[in-house]
Amino acid sequence: MGTRTPVGVEVAARPGTPPRPARVAAAETPRAAMASPVVVGATIIAALYFGREIFIPIAIALLLSFVLTPLVNRLRRLRLPRLVAVGLGVFLTLGIVAALATLIGIQAADLAGDVPRYRSTIERKVEGLRDSPVGHLTAYVANIGRALHVGGKEAGHEQAPQAAAPPAEPAPAPGQGPAAPKPVLVEIAASQPGSLEMLSTVLSPVMHPLATVGIIFVVLLFVLMQREDLRDRMIRLAGSSDLHRTTVAIGDAARRLSRYFVVQLALNAAFGVVIGIGLYVIGVPNPVLWAIFSALMRFVPYLGAVVSALLPMALAAAVDPGWNMMIAVAILFIVLEPLTGQVFEPIVYGQSTGLSPFAVLVSALFWTWLWGPVGLLLSTPLTVCLVVLGRHVEHLEFLDVLFGDRPALTPVQNFYQRILAGDAEEVLGHAELILQQCSLSSYYDDVVLKALELAARDAARGVLTARQKAAMRTALGELIADLSERSDAVTDAAGETADSACSPMPVGPAPDALSQAWTRQGAVLCVSGRGFLDEAAAAILAQILEKRGLGVRTVPFAEAASARIARFEPGPAQMACVVSLALDGEPTHLRRLIRRLKGRMPGVPILLGLWLTQDEGQGRATEQSTGADGRVVSLREAVEAVLAAAERKAEPQADDHAGTPSPSDHGAEAGEGTSRKPARADA
Repeated sequence: MGTRTPVGVEVAARPGTPPRPARVAAAETPRAAMASPVVVGATIIAALYFGREIFIPIAIALLLSFVLTPLVNRLRRLRLPRLVAVGLGVFLTLGIVAALATLIGIQAADLAGDVPRYRSTIERKVEGLRDSPVGHLTAYVANIGRALHVGGKEAGHEQAPQAAAPPAEPAPAPGQGPAAPKPVLVEIAASQPGSLEMLSTVLSPVMHPLATVGIIFVVLLFVLMQREDLRDRMIRLAGSSDLHRTTVAIGDAARRLSRYFVVQLALNAAFGVVIGIGLYVIGVPNPVLWAIFSALMRFVPYLGAVVSALLPMALAAAVDPGWNMMIAVAILFIVLEPLTGQVFEPIVYGQSTGLSPFAVLVSALFWTWLWGPVGLLLSTPLTVCLVVLGRHVEHLEFLDVLFGDRPALTPVQNFYQRILAGDAEEVLGHAELILQQCSLSSYYDDVVLKALELAARDAARGVLTARQKAAMRTALGELIADLSERSDAVTDAAGETADSACSPMPVGPAPDALSQAWTRQGAVLCVSGRGFLDEAAAAILAQILEKRGLGVRTVPFAEAASARIARFEPGPAQMACVVSLALDGEPTHLRRLIRRLKGRMPGVPILLGLWLTQDEGQGRATEQSTGADGRVVSLREAVEAVLAAAERKAEPQADDHAGTPSPSDHGAEAGEGTSRKPARADA
């Protein structure tokens, strides 16, 4: 009877032979490098949570430093010493905060004293709501629920056995003694508190806020005084190997953050002033309080605008016996909030804060959980700081990827991922977005063909399955068919500018200027190679040439194969373009293809398009070995070469109406079209 070998134990078959490992290997221990980021992140979050009493003042002080830096710099330009400039800025900020706190306290106390006066108005409105159709419907629904609840209780009592009545307490027999005496009420008067106790009771609620404010301004003073030293330390942490790049990045981040916070503070303050004036005109009590409250709540994403409007509306409903005041307050916020967020903010500091909508929501939830209401107020500014640092500091790039509003993938990568998944609808949606800024030919050349290059490289590595290749061919075919009716013009006038990623292609001669030989169907043959993407590339070239008035015809590789070349009819071909997206051009099969085409179309120039050939010397060798009359390395160069040949024929010549040109004319066209070598698109 054999013995079992434990898993992971090496066993030797016989003495003198090397040990044989077990079939099942032992479980691997996770590497420390994989767990360290998680441990560091958890440690940072725990420190921020348990040390929030310290970190909240520091965070507020750092944000205020970005706001005060422009003011301190202006004071420094007036030849003031740094200590004086920083002191003036800090004390000015402290005075503004103290004034706002005093106003809030006075307005809140005044509002609290007037609350009993509004009670009767609120009660009358509640009674009016009960007498309204909505109140009747609510009462009817409540009565139905109450009847169902009572009916269920009665049914339960009927099913339950009747409980026996508790025995009555025996009455005391006569002569057993007197009744118990009645309790005596004793009143205890508290002694009046002393002066120290009263002072402690009054100051204890404000001691913590005062201490927090003190910490904030001490840290703010230190940060503004030691700004250069802190900058140098940040440069050392970010990376001192490239001081120029790191210095530029830190300076740019500081300027962007300072401008953003200053502009946001000014815009929110202006919003609060306009709200206060509007509430004063409407007649809402304490407009100064609601102006400050609205300005502060605009720092809170999503919920701030709603909360800042609800409280003044509730107060208006309590003050006015009717509903006109509340409706006016609602209209005021409904008009001003979208106007500020959708018109003034984009004009002042761009379309957004640089955060994705999902990141704004997640950051609000995270910082609220971490630091409470103060975290909700600071969530957007703190996350903006992290995203800006992530855009400039290499080690923090993941923050920009997670929370930034820039796409995680480039348009080329995004397109390749969608055709790889075979989702034609998403591919078309992606195209519609880009075509709002780019022409169709630019979209094909700068996005689609570069994505097909990624696909060709993956195919050369053997990582694409047959199903993925078929899905890509289907998605590309549907995309090209859907875009066939679209014009090649730019829909947006600002689309193709010097700063745009799109690069326009040549327009070419007007269709009326082309000779009849080049406008006939099949004047330009777009012949695809045998690669699985070559047919789509040839269809793209044919579509672009057709939109420029040329007569085109696509020829699949199967029609020009050895078995069918004898039945191939070139028709009125003036030029042939062989397109291949395979890496290195596959010169052997292309040479045979071009030889077959030349034998079938003597005198017709053949242009070879090796759009993925990166080596110029290798491209020349491929051109010579294949026997082509010219070679291009991009869609742009192919369009330029064909248009050059068409322009050559469009010039006034003696044989313009002689029909099909002679072989000598074809040779001249080929020489003209291929000698004018355009610059490569990726140069």
